[in-house]
Amino acid sequence: MFFSGLPFTTLVTIAGVVGGLTVLLYILKLRRRPIPVPFSHIWERILKDKEATNLFSQLKRLLSLLLQLALIAALIAALGDPRLSRNLIEGRNVVVLVDSSASMKSTDATPTRFEHARERLRKMVKGLGGSDRMLVAQMDSSSTPLSTMTGEIADLERAVDQLEASDTRADFRRGLEFALDALEGLSKPEIIVLSDGAFGDVEKLTAGVDLGDIKLSYEKIGDSDRNVAITGFSVRRYPLDKSRYEVMLELTNTNEDPADVELTLLGDGQIVDITRLKLGPNEVLPRFYKDLAGANRTLEATIKLTAGKPDVLPADNHAYALMPERVRSRVLVVTPGNTYLEAALLLDDYLDVTTLSPKKYPPPDSYDVTIYDEVAPPHEGRTGAALYLNPPKEGSPVKLGNKLKGFGFDIWDRKSPVLRWIAMENIQIAQGYALKPDKRDRVIGASARGPILVTGRRKGRKFVAAGFDPRDSDLVMRVAWPLFVLNTINYFVEEDTSYISSYRTGEVWRIPAPSSAETAKLEDPKGKEQIVPIKEGRAVYQGDQAGFYKLAVKAEPEDVETMFAANLSDPAESQIAPADELNVGGKPATSVGVFSAGVRRELWLYLLLAVVIVSVLEWFTYHRRLTV
Repeated sequence: MFFSGLPFTTLVTIAGVVGGLTVLLYILKLRRRPIPVPFSHIWERILKDKEATNLFSQLKRLLSLLLQLALIAALIAALGDPRLSRNLIEGRNVVVLVDSSASMKSTDATPTRFEHARERLRKMVKGLGGSDRMLVAQMDSSSTPLSTMTGEIADLERAVDQLEASDTRADFRRGLEFALDALEGLSKPEIIVLSDGAFGDVEKLTAGVDLGDIKLSYEKIGDSDRNVAITGFSVRRYPLDKSRYEVMLELTNTNEDPADVELTLLGDGQIVDITRLKLGPNEVLPRFYKDLAGANRTLEATIKLTAGKPDVLPADNHAYALMPERVRSRVLVVTPGNTYLEAALLLDDYLDVTTLSPKKYPPPDSYDVTIYDEVAPPHEGRTGAALYLNPPKEGSPVKLGNKLKGFGFDIWDRKSPVLRWIAMENIQIAQGYALKPDKRDRVIGASARGPILVTGRRKGRKFVAAGFDPRDSDLVMRVAWPLFVLNTINYFVEEDTSYISSYRTGEVWRIPAPSSAETAKLEDPKGKEQIVPIKEGRAVYQGDQAGFYKLAVKAEPEDVETMFAANLSDPAESQIAPADELNVGGKPATSVGVFSAGVRRELWLYLLLAVVIVSVLEWFTYHRRLTV
């Protein structure tokens, strides 16, 4: 016998204390209450009967004491959770990895692969032997234990109920490593994988993983590979007309049969376009839509097969994207007069432009951006970030170097948001100055004779400085000029004008948020809310569901609410063909062993049951005056 609950020494101590108190209560002399009667001879016969039954009464008291001691012993033994040593040695320690990735949402099993795996696990839990222990873990982009290593059926059933399918890929290697850590040092270890086995190249994924003497079992779930997926989806506004936008998406046929597909685009919930397409076997088809209108905030794409066998995985048939919310920006232009600059600013309806003479600077109001045209007065923080065009030596945020003549852009940073979509190679500049940036500044444009376009920060405020007057070049005659001005403003106010795409599920997201707050409230596509931390102006969260999210932040001077989108967008996870076998480190997985329901061997349960039964019997006999 082995006590797996309280230690034996503790049980002996409890038994000694409680048993001693019980015996003490029984040996206390019973004090009878005197009752006066009118004549004692009437009671003589009754007293004689009592003397005759005195021995029997003492015997009943002794039996009652022994019964109480037996009940106490049974209760104390139950606290120790007694088990047969033979059963402990024979018991298995099992880690069950339940694949909850997107491919498990396929409908070729009833009702889905994931639900089929859940029901299979539920039967395994019910058939768990009394000496067996199990740990249930959910395996998607991470491995999440939902129970401890336990033999308690109720705990394991709660863990099964907590399982939830996600829109991510399954990280099989991480799942194996978790299981190996959980089973280290345990007897008769076993790993059971309930999955479709659609992990990709398992041999490559599990290179270097050593199972040792751990048994690996695998149950294949699913039987179809019929799937067409949206594996790429993004949208961006046109910089010079932000009421219009363009969309890029990618469709993938993951099997050997051709597919007829109907593709639908929705803007703000309304249909924008419907297209019928034909995909060849294993074809990847990119689609590009130019000059679309009719959507202000949200874009969605859906596909469905119009002929042949059905698509068994709906999780990758819907994609989401979110266009940046349009906000009005206040722009101050400090200039003696510049028609080219004023004309460029007229192209964006969401700019509130104020023109000011250099002599009247600083203004009484606050602004998001200030453009200094050939002037550089002491910059006021309340006028926002600053764009300097041909600044003078006095007041320039960047020191001026040698004077240049007849030059152009020989080098420029194509990834800089200031120069996005701009071809700089043919721009000719009559005259200007080379700039001498500080160590922390960034040169985003230079001629062969020195930097001419620099960005950085001064007193915490962003700036961009051009070492020439655009009117001394052919830049103002090109489309690049208004693009340069609007890109710079967007860079300052942090409006995302890049090629917009949603976050990818299964990765750690860093969503822009006010840095003054420490936490934010996140609402996922299913309406579930949770608190996420904010670090360095980014809300940090690892998402596993595709769809639209809402982020609410309580900050000063006012609360901020934003939205963002997330997609599966994983061609590998859309390859849903189930694997017939699983091989790790040259060791093939076996089929899952037998889990048959039987009598569980937790002795404490039977001890408690015995105590209850005996207590009921004693209560009955007491009230029948058989043990009084």
